[in-house]
This record gives sequence, C-alpha cells and structure tokens, in this order.
Amino acid sequence: MLEGLRIAFIAGTLGQGGAERQLYYILRTLKENGAQAIVLSLTRGEYWEPRIRNLGIPVIWVGQASSRPVRLARIVRELHRIQIDIVQSQHFYTNLYAALAARILNIREIGAIRGDGTSDVQANGRWTGLLCLRIPRVLAANSWAGIRNAVRMGVSPEHLFFLPNAVDTEYFHPSPHDHRREICLLIVGRLTTVKRIDRFLCILARLRSQSKIPVLGLIVGDGPLRSALEQQAQELGLLPYGVNFQGRVTDMRPFYQKADILVLTSDWEGTPNVVLEAMACGLPIVSTRVGDVPDLVQRSQAGCLFSSIEEGVCRLLELIVDRDMREAMGRAAREYVMKHHRVSVLREALSDLYQKVL
Repeated sequence: MLEGLRIAFIAGTLGQGGAERQLYYILRTLKENGAQAIVLSLTRGEYWEPRIRNLGIPVIWVGQASSRPVRLARIVRELHRIQIDIVQSQHFYTNLYAALAARILNIREIGAIRGDGTSDVQANGRWTGLLCLRIPRVLAANSWAGIRNAVRMGVSPEHLFFLPNAVDTEYFHPSPHDHRREICLLIVGRLTTVKRIDRFLCILARLRSQSKIPVLGLIVGDGPLRSALEQQAQELGLLPYGVNFQGRVTDMRPFYQKADILVLTSDWEGTPNVVLEAMACGLPIVSTRVGDVPDLVQRSQAGCLFSSIEEGVCRLLELIVDRDMREAMGRAAREYVMKHHRVSVLREALSDLYQKVL
C-alpha cells in the first residue's frame, strides 16, 4: 500500500519534541517502503531538519510570513508544484492548513491529534481549536483518550484513526544497573504549568524525609518555569544535593539508563514518547492518570498510578524499597513496548491509515 504513494507533511516545528520524533520515524518507514515524502515546515534550521534531509527527504520552509492566509497560499503553491496524493498535518495547530489546501487542490488530507483532544482545542483557542478538530476529513490520533474526547466534541468515529507512537527499541534499551544504594527518580518534559514539575518536587521532598534509602531527583527539560521551580526546590531543601535540573538534552538514552523509575506528574497528556522510551529502557512508570498512560501502564503491568501527592509518595515508597518489583515491572515494560510500539508497527498502521483516506 505504501509503495508509490506521494505524501506531503505539514509541520509546525521540527524542534526536539515528541511529534517531531514521530514524524522522523514515519518518514523513515515511508522511505524504506517505497513511498515519496516531502515536509513543509513553518520553521527552519531546527533539530530534526538535517536528520530528515539525511533520509533523502526534502524540507521546504513555508513560514516566511506570519499571516495565515499568506502561509496557506505558499503551501498551496508548493503542493500544486510537487503533485501529491495526500497532505498530512503532523501538529494539531497545522490541521487547518492541511484541510484547506487539500480542498483547494482536490486531494485528500489527514489532520493530527497529538494530546488528549480537549487540551489540543484549549491550547489553540476555542473556535480555532474546534475548526482544527472538525474540518479535517480524517484525523490521526496518537491516543485513545484523544479519540474519545474528539467523539465527545462532535467528531464522527469514522473520521478518526489511531496511529500509535513508535519507539526505536534498538536504540532505547536497558543497561545493567550498578545497584547503587540511592534511587534516582527521573522526570522529563518542558518546564511549563501542565507538566506539574512542582508536584514532583513536593513528592521528592517527602520521599527524602520518609525513605531510609537515599532518593535523588533528576529533571530533564527546560522552559519558562525553571527559575520558579528552582526556587521551590531551594525552599523544600532539595538543593543542592536532592535534585538536579539537567536542562534540555539532545540524547535521552543515558538518562533513562541512569534512572531507576520514571515519574510523570502532568495534568494532561496523549501517549507520551517519554513514557514509551523509558519503558523500552526497562524503567517502571509511576504516573498521574492522564491520557492513555493508565491503559498503557495497566495493560503492561509496568508501573502504578496516583491521583494525589500522598498517593504518589506511597506508590513510590513501595517501589523504592522493593528492587525485585522494580525490576519485574521494568522487564514487563520492555516486553510490552517491543510487542506494541516498536518502529516496525508503523508500516501496517500507515498502510491502513492511507487506505482509509484514499
């Protein structure tokens, strides 16, 4: 089904995000299976652009103007020039570009839901968000939570398709632990309100006062709340030895392999790449009940869930004192990702998606 297809992707950014990593995996799969792809990006010079070009896939900058109508006109001109079968949006906020350009050119389009649906709409303003949700004739969502919420907001189920996030399981893999005495809790994400790193710091402070085993926190990521979070960590007595603000990194594998447990404290998510990558590296997951994470954790038996700081402290204390439980969950996590989320699953999923569209 993939061989000979011509697909153009519209990307809002090619920076170091989960949606951009998934785009790279999709493009690599298409290239390996005989499809032709091109990327129209609203930004240029970012992390994934040279990596996509190294696949032999062109990247065209279409974000010269800030005006949406002007950007749309540029996108239409490029799509008309290259003559494609499908235009696919990789970010929720570029759905309108894909849908309108497809109608102008009389081709098919695919929109994207990257979060839980509700948060996607809210982040773009109610009316623009609803247009991004309802205008595309097919929407590819990376979480069942996103699909359920889209249906609740008026999208017909027949217009929705589950496209799972994938993980490079050859690259993300476990490494032997040295069984050091301290436990390292890892949290990864942009330092914004929705990620609730403040919640993680409160949990970490309580763990360090209650656990007989030393507990260290590692925060990977950067963002507008970093100064406030560092101040909170100072007030909780976590600095300089209880927590490390690592900042943004280009390679997550060493951090997964250094950690003992991945913690997720977000208020909303879809299917986070960070959870799947950590599972591929054999880490147990302790998470809030957001997006597809509860189903993922429960089906794989790879971790546990919490709804409050107190419950989070209890769940983590159980894992901190029980190394056998941590290792069993880590093995289950790796096995589940190998079966359901390795990159090879994309071939069949993309074939089904494009067959549905065409």
